[in-house]
Amino acid sequence: MAHIIVVGNEKGGAGKSTVSMHVATALARMGFRVGGLDLDLRQRTFGRYVDNRKTFCDKAGLELPSPTYHELPEIDPATLQDGENIYDLRLSAAVAELEDKNDFILIDCPGSHTRLSQVAHSLADTLVTPLNDSFVDFDLLAHIDGNAEKILGPSVYSEMVWNARQLRAQAGLQPIDWIVVRNRLGAQNMVNKEKMGKALDRLAKRIGFRTAPGFNERVIFRELFPRGLTLLDLKDIGVKQLNISNVAARQELRDLIKALDLPGVTVDF
Repeated sequence: MAHIIVVGNEKGGAGKSTVSMHVATALARMGFRVGGLDLDLRQRTFGRYVDNRKTFCDKAGLELPSPTYHELPEIDPATLQDGENIYDLRLSAAVAELEDKNDFILIDCPGSHTRLSQVAHSLADTLVTPLNDSFVDFDLLAHIDGNAEKILGPSVYSEMVWNARQLRAQAGLQPIDWIVVRNRLGAQNMVNKEKMGKALDRLAKRIGFRTAPGFNERVIFRELFPRGLTLLDLKDIGVKQLNISNVAARQELRDLIKALDLPGVTVDF
C-alpha cells in the first residue's frame, strides 16, 4: 500500500505547492514511484507545476525524474446512491487507482476548507502543514493572547485535523504523523521568529505535531515554477556552479526530507 502524504492547511500563500513539488520530485529522484493529486480544482497550482515540467522537458529533450500526476476521475451523478458524496467518490477512486502502483501518493490540498480537503486529511499517513513564520498564519492552528505567550485554544484547522485523527482511529488506522513546517523564514525580525518558535513548541506538545524547518524566502522558487523545475534539477539543465543561495536552499530541502522521516527513505542528494 502506498504511503499517503497530504500537504495542507486552510490558508493560501504558505508555499504548499512548492513544498509538494519539491518533496514529490525528491522522492522520485531517489527511485520511488510517486503519484500526485491536486485537490484545488480551480487553481490547480500543483497540477500546473507538473504540467510545466512536462512541457519544459519535452521542449528541451530531457527526462527528469518526476511524480506521475493524475486528475480526479469524473463520476456520473446518476450513479450515486443515497447519502453518497460525489467528491468522496472521486477522491477514493483516484487513491484506489494509485495505491498499488506507487510507493507514495502526494495530495496537495487547497488553501481553504473544502469537502475534498477534509476527506484527504483523514487519509493522511503523513500530514505536512506549511506555515508562514507569522502569527497571522499561527492563528490557523490556535488562538493566542496579545503577548503571544499564552495559547487560548485550538483554531479551525487544528480541529479539522483532530476530527481526521478520530476517523482514522475509528477505522483502526495508524495515527497521522503531523509535521508543521515553518516556511518563508526571513533573515530579519528575530524577535518575532523567536516568539513563533516558542509558541509552536508549546502548541506542538498540546495538540500533537512535530515541527520541521522549511524554505526561506528566495527568488529562485518563483523562477522555477514556469519551467516546472525544482532545486534538484539545476545541474541537469546546465547550471554548473550553484550560488550560495541555491546551495542553502538545497540544504533546506535535504533537512525537510530528513525531518519528514518517511518510511524507507534515506536522503542521498
